[in-house]
Amino acid sequence: MDIGITIKKLRKRKGIKQNKLAEESGISQTYLSQIENGSRSATIETLEKICEVLNVPFSILSFLSLNADSIAANKRDAYLRIEPAIKAMVEEFFLQD
Repeated sequence: MDIGITIKKLRKRKGIKQNKLAEESGISQTYLSQIENGSRSATIETLEKICEVLNVPFSILSFLSLNADSIAANKRDAYLRIEPAIKAMVEEFFLQD
C-alpha cells in the first residue's frame, strides 16, 4: 500500500499545488512532501484532512493505494484480475470533478 504516491497522483490530477494542499490540510509542505515520497507516515486524522481537501473519501484513497503486495498471496490472482476494472469504475465515480 502506498498512500503517499496515491495522494501525489490525486493532487496532480486535480491540479492542486503541494503548498496549497498542505496549507488547506493544516500541515506543513515539508510534512506533505515526506508523506508523498514515503519517508514519513501520516496519521488517520491527517489523511482524512487531505482527503477532504482532495474531495475523495478516505476509503477510496485507501483502495487506490492498494497494490498486489498488499493482498494476501492466496487472493492475489483474483485481485489482479478485477483491479483494473474496479479502479476505473472508482475513478469514474469519485475522481471526476
